[in-house]
Amino acid sequence: MKFSILAESLNKMEKTAKRLELTQYLVELFEKTPQDVISRIVYLLQGKLRPDFEGIELGVAEKLAIRAISKSSGITTKRIEEAYRKSGDLGQAATKILEQKTQTTFLVENITVERVYETLFKIARLEGSRSQDMKMKYISSLLNDATPLEASYILKILLGTLRLGVAENTVMDALAIAYTGSKENRKPLEHAYNVSSDLGKVAETIASKGIKGVEEFEIILFNPIRPMLADRVKSEEEAIEKMGIEFAAEYKLDGERVQVHVEKEKVVLFSRSLENISEYYPDIIEKIPNAVLADQAILEAEAVAINENTGEFLPFQELMHRRRKYKIEKAVSQYPITVNFFDILYHNGKSCLEQEYKERRKLLEKIIKEDEFAKHVPMGIVKNQNEIQEFLENSINSGSEGLMLKMLDKPYQAGSRGNYWLKLKREYQNELGDSLDLVVIGAFFGKGRRTGRYGTLLLASYDEDTDTFTSICKVGTGFTDEYLDQLYQILSDKVTIKKNPRIDSEMEADVWFEPELVIEIVASEITLSPIHKAAKDAIRKDAGLALRFPKFTGKIRVEKFAEDASTNEEVIALYKGQKKVAHDKSLM
Repeated sequence: MKFSILAESLNKMEKTAKRLELTQYLVELFEKTPQDVISRIVYLLQGKLRPDFEGIELGVAEKLAIRAISKSSGITTKRIEEAYRKSGDLGQAATKILEQKTQTTFLVENITVERVYETLFKIARLEGSRSQDMKMKYISSLLNDATPLEASYILKILLGTLRLGVAENTVMDALAIAYTGSKENRKPLEHAYNVSSDLGKVAETIASKGIKGVEEFEIILFNPIRPMLADRVKSEEEAIEKMGIEFAAEYKLDGERVQVHVEKEKVVLFSRSLENISEYYPDIIEKIPNAVLADQAILEAEAVAINENTGEFLPFQELMHRRRKYKIEKAVSQYPITVNFFDILYHNGKSCLEQEYKERRKLLEKIIKEDEFAKHVPMGIVKNQNEIQEFLENSINSGSEGLMLKMLDKPYQAGSRGNYWLKLKREYQNELGDSLDLVVIGAFFGKGRRTGRYGTLLLASYDEDTDTFTSICKVGTGFTDEYLDQLYQILSDKVTIKKNPRIDSEMEADVWFEPELVIEIVASEITLSPIHKAAKDAIRKDAGLALRFPKFTGKIRVEKFAEDASTNEEVIALYKGQKKVAHDKSLM
């Protein structure tokens, strides 16, 4: 399949934000795509080569791409960087540069989707001392044969800057229309994606086997299931109003959510964001087979750091010490954990997703043999406000964050967020009553004892409608020297020459980052702001929303994608829920 067909479709999609138009362009693209290429097209549309859980990343930096453009065009890297600064988009800059190409290529190979995909796959697999040179060689070979438009989209895919505003739901709508004639047939596609976490495979199946093939999709052991998520509530009264007369309350542990796949002695672990995190938890890999009384199982658990002497839960941040490439064994011994199971999704060849919560819990308690390492998350049935308060108090006293409240008679809704599960956290000493997970988009250099590090971070919430990160506050409090050092090291790999096009900020930071790192913030309240872009115009024309007196809680949310951060819709809901909205502070 000619890559030009994909490039032209991407060009059309970038010029519209209307979902109906985006869906139609996708339908037209899928109708032109051969069956054996459809999965690659779907992966590339998502800016990836394989599903997230396989961990295949391109790892191409802007500077390497600029060198490759220079090699292909004969234009100096300095001129290319100047063009990039002017346009703010390296793909667009490359298009203009390659249109004025000074070098002549005598032997030109056709650029096909297959060739681009396979070349990118080779780039992703390269390791070792000469890998950067080989990556540049592969990129240049594509650029030499590509038209300027093709080159632009090859570079955007390589750099992860392809921003179409196309969510998985839009892709599934288009697949349903292209292969069944109706968007109404999307439901089986959604189920297949939720149990496989592989949209490319779903596309390949509907293209080759039709909707019937998709309906037969089953859970595959060692392919993660997209996790069920919870809505938040601010009070016991609100919880009762939404949950009904009787429901389950579980401790909301302050750890890392882990999806545990077990088949006899084989164990594979996935994070909330579907990353394979087995290497960080060799103790789980070693010990869990002895605790699971089943040949096959997919279980959900919370890995929580503990004080080995007292058995008390420790904060999530202690688990960060395990996120290292070397000396894992030392980290395991220094930062012990317990694995606390709270759900079962698959058991001995059968899905448990459609079973009611109370049945899943009963099965979970039957097949997990508790010991000092493997435990059940504490759970009780609550019927009124007093019982919720008592259970919440016990949870907090044990070192937990609060409660997870779950309807007893509901199934597990993979990939969904809703009222079947609610989270009730202890009230912070602020009017919000909850924390926010925000994306680090920029930084300002520190002064005094913070010289040589970032003194203040610029943070953003996520706008689901536009697929952008909108500035919401600057934060400089709550950081110890250890946190500042840790964040400086983490963020050093995310520095960009130019502000990422997905970032919407009127403020000019000293340094811009790829919007990837998520941290937890608390604040006194949310106010209207003429500067920040979060939820702009939603409450008042020409005003966004901002956090007043934000503070870092000490939690770096490594388990979350940037797209899992708090959304503008959540920010609006919190703003409206404040007790004294009428007395909102004047514009910042």
